[in-house]
Amino acid sequence: MGSLLDVPGMRVGHAQRVGDGWLTGVTAVLAPPGSAGGVDVRGGGPGTSETDALDPSTLAQNVDGVALCGGSAYGLAAAAGVQLFLESEGQGFGVFGGVVPIVPAAVIFDLGRGGDFSKRPDAAMGYEAAAAAVSAGQADDGALRGCVGAGTGAVLARGRFKGGVGMASVAIPGGPVPGPPGGPEVVLPEGLVVGALAVVNAAGAPVFPGESPLGEPAVTGAPAPSSADRSLNTTLAVVATNAALTPAECKRTATAAHAGLARALNPAHTLVDGDTVFALSTGAIGMDRSRDAERIAVLMSVQIAAAEAVRLAILDGVRSATAVSTPAGTWEPYPAPPA
Repeated sequence: MGSLLDVPGMRVGHAQRVGDGWLTGVTAVLAPPGSAGGVDVRGGGPGTSETDALDPSTLAQNVDGVALCGGSAYGLAAAAGVQLFLESEGQGFGVFGGVVPIVPAAVIFDLGRGGDFSKRPDAAMGYEAAAAAVSAGQADDGALRGCVGAGTGAVLARGRFKGGVGMASVAIPGGPVPGPPGGPEVVLPEGLVVGALAVVNAAGAPVFPGESPLGEPAVTGAPAPSSADRSLNTTLAVVATNAALTPAECKRTATAAHAGLARALNPAHTLVDGDTVFALSTGAIGMDRSRDAERIAVLMSVQIAAAEAVRLAILDGVRSATAVSTPAGTWEPYPAPPA
């Protein structure tokens, strides 16, 4: 299955509050200095900030991290805490007197699911999540999955089941691949990898291999939506690669990755979902840009892998969720088939 941390240099941290009216959290995805980024928002009810900074035509061409937050639009305040942490590390866009970390953010709707509508993430929780960020080998990445961070208050299938955070990765084999029709073979670089992290808070139901994509749980006796839900949802994803991509190529990769979201959830990209995918490139493995055939082959391989990594990360988030009960309701895990 793998994880986002399989992309060298990426870090992930969570902070959450549960109990006493709380059921929410923040996930901080931190990229190494010099990383490029892009974003594609497909849902009809998004909550985002600083996404314009990822436009390929803007001044800052690098991104330092992504904040994924509960709390709906109120939770966007948590991104400031992630910025403050990165500033403390000296990472950000250089300006006179210091740095300004570029940290776009997106939120899910989980207001009131802990029982108190006013309990939502703030800058302090964002800082806590960023300070807890780890890279591969620093912690068991199993602890980074499930009802943690921004997935703490996540639900799915129109509020019937518990959602959560999932991760996955896809390694891209190096070596020769077919080139364009009539052209020579193209050699892909060795060591390319694409990783993804998803926060599953979807209106739709998951689609597992071999199941009919009906958008409803394939079980009888499914619970009714909790009174804390008002059909406000969102699935968020961050996909990262060590392939050296430009900001424009990152944006195209984010667009391609939405295919994985649509394969994993039915329906997806609805009016009540804020589905958003960020794409990051650490730039560690370059490509021969003197030949269009090689550039296109690498980009196609990365984008195909991005869609699959997001699909797997979403299904991992469904499988990793655990039951939770609050004054606002009770949510059990989705009855997923064995992995």
